Amino acid sequence: MELIKSLKNNRKIGILGLGYVGLPLANAFSKKFNVLGIDVDENKIDLYRSGKDVTNEIGDEALKESGIEFTSNLSRISECSLIIVTVPTPIKLDKTPDLTPVEKATETIGKYMVKGTYIVYESTVFPGVTEDFCVPKIEEQTNLEYGVDFFVGYSPERINPGDKKNRVESIVKIVSGMNEIVTKEIAAVYGEIISAGLHIAPSIKVAEAAKVLENSQRDINIAFMNEVSIVLNKMEIDTFDVLDAMNTKWNSLGFYPGLVGGHCIGVDPYYFIYQAEQLGYHSQIISSGRKINDSMSTFISNSLIKKMIQNNININRSKVLLLGITFKENTPDVRNSKVIDIIDDLNEYNIDISVVDDFADLSQTNTDNFEKIELSCIRDYHNYFDAVIYAVDHSNFNELNDINFLLKSNGVIIDLKNKFEKNGNVWKL
Repeated sequence: MELIKSLKNNRKIGILGLGYVGLPLANAFSKKFNVLGIDVDENKIDLYRSGKDVTNEIGDEALKESGIEFTSNLSRISECSLIIVTVPTPIKLDKTPDLTPVEKATETIGKYMVKGTYIVYESTVFPGVTEDFCVPKIEEQTNLEYGVDFFVGYSPERINPGDKKNRVESIVKIVSGMNEIVTKEIAAVYGEIISAGLHIAPSIKVAEAAKVLENSQRDINIAFMNEVSIVLNKMEIDTFDVLDAMNTKWNSLGFYPGLVGGHCIGVDPYYFIYQAEQLGYHSQIISSGRKINDSMSTFISNSLIKKMIQNNININRSKVLLLGITFKENTPDVRNSKVIDIIDDLNEYNIDISVVDDFADLSQTNTDNFEKIELSCIRDYHNYFDAVIYAVDHSNFNELNDINFLLKSNGVIIDLKNKFEKNGNVWKL
């Protein structure tokens, strides 16, 4: 039976992994199909069942109204005609890919899937992982034959956490399958929910490569801006004045300097670098971009210390406030946030650090060396801080048109988002 007919005859789409990617995808599919949202985190499943969206991607009301059935019972994979894998793909401490979540998800699917199942991976991987790493594991575990008893595709996620405009349905979806027939079947299913249209990739490896390279391209462009910012600061030239002038040209790309964290741009290039090195080629441009962007938190920390010393501020036990700790605006996601790296750097100077971020899921941070302040209480801290770092441009910070009231008379503002007017207190990238 065709996949889409199977799904419309009360079979299910199983979404394995219900984070920032899986939950919005499950919600979109639930408007057309029966959807089983599967995650091993029982606490998360309980919160979703109660209508609490811990990702803040679709919102509590939309979650309550969705038709998603949530479960942590992995054996229910057997009920699904289509399994979509949306587990994270992090990197190890040595910056090499950590395929453990994908491997565990694949082994779980192999344990419970039935004959005829379609499996689509959305997790970011380097070219070859789906067919050369995942498929053999399924064959080994099930004794089922690839292309006869089960079918595989790859459709890279393009979710932009915190973005309420560019949603699952409104982003062009890359779709690929093990052959033309499977690709057509998978495309028909995604076509039911993607209003922006589909791009049919000629192979799974092409789709895998497209994902890591679209983020690597952005990483390189931001790295160029960061390097430019470092040099222009040495020249005592305002970076944003230069960019305002440069961007008047029609073919300027409009990138800006800043911290690059999260689990896409800050991670995906390492997957491509790793695969290139396995083939005997040492990446030069992509590796250099990663090195620059990974170093920006230290550059910002050192710049702050320098500015504080210039203002005759005693560094030991000084008080520094960070406005924002997540990796980007309007999301609770703190994973791989470079703001946390700044906190770690400043802790080495025995600085008292406070953080304001009502969006952040602070339980996911790997440090507790800071005091949390609620935004509603911020007005109580007049003339309290030696320095303020405006790190994340959350929408609820818009009420803070002026943050000078937080500073002591010789205090310093580090404005990473070009939010405030230039004056003697404000330093920008």
